Amino acid sequence: MAEPSPVGVRALREGGVARILLDRPRALNALDLPMIRRVRELLENWRAEPLRAITIESSTAGVFCAGGDIRRIRQNTLDGDLEASEEFFATEYRVNEMLAAYPMPVVAVIDGVCMGGGLGLSVHGPFRVVTERAILAMPETAIGFFPDVGASHFLSRLPGGVGAYLALTGARLGAADALGIGLATHHVASWNLPALLRLLAEDPRPVDAVLRDLASVPARGSALARHRGHIDLAFTASDVAGVFRRLGNDTGDWACQTRKALESMSPQSLDLTLDLLLWGRQRSLRECLDAEREAGRYVVRSPDFIEGVRAALVDKDRSPRWGESRYRGMSPDGTVRWADEAPVT
Repeated sequence: MAEPSPVGVRALREGGVARILLDRPRALNALDLPMIRRVRELLENWRAEPLRAITIESSTAGVFCAGGDIRRIRQNTLDGDLEASEEFFATEYRVNEMLAAYPMPVVAVIDGVCMGGGLGLSVHGPFRVVTERAILAMPETAIGFFPDVGASHFLSRLPGGVGAYLALTGARLGAADALGIGLATHHVASWNLPALLRLLAEDPRPVDAVLRDLASVPARGSALARHRGHIDLAFTASDVAGVFRRLGNDTGDWACQTRKALESMSPQSLDLTLDLLLWGRQRSLRECLDAEREAGRYVVRSPDFIEGVRAALVDKDRSPRWGESRYRGMSPDGTVRWADEAPVT
């Protein structure tokens, strides 16, 4: 029986499985502070329960989670309520860390759009099930932010230049793409999800055995794989200028389109994002989350963030006017250097 909740998250218990259902369909399950607090509370309450698994799902077909409620974060900045944003990120990152070290299997069921904070709820657990409707992306550089929720940890560990490519361009991945690079672990057809959830609740076998029995091969192959050579050549550069230079030396259509996409992103976000990934390759998830949290304190106050969210989500004109980058690099300890301490928004 469903447990009613006014905060956009429902909780269910079926057999040996506890289920978290994101239930804010009008906002595409965008995470706000009450939602992420509720997820944290459920994870804390279930930690000592005799459960076989926990699932994280959506109540709405075609949508898993569109990310954090970034419009709310922008409004917090405009209202001068930076503490509200700080609490949101601190709580969200705590949930990311909890999922990575949870004492029982966590199964994310991604049946649709999964972006930004949605990946933070899914990729840190051991099992990530995608359907043919899954779309995964980290599109933050297009709004003057940067891929967070531990992205400097999990994207930096993807093969070749794939992590940097996804982080800088915000490219969208289908099921086969996600499986091919390890962001997903199993593909299950959307029509077969009720059977999957029933078996997880009733079948005493290990979770992986249940998933393997129902897993199938995606109907469409990996588009990402077709461009891997170009991706690895361009996106293994040590800085953004090098990425642009390598793309400029490639006269193919893919390289031209990718360069054009990068030119539309916030220059400040591109530089910060790539440096975070390069730094994060040798750091723990906790260290990466700490560095992202520090960077976020500044970025949410920066003109590029205010402008990027305006263009993408408020006025929706898709024509951001980026300002001069204030980013000045990262120190070995993860401290981010800025041209000024308190940007004018």
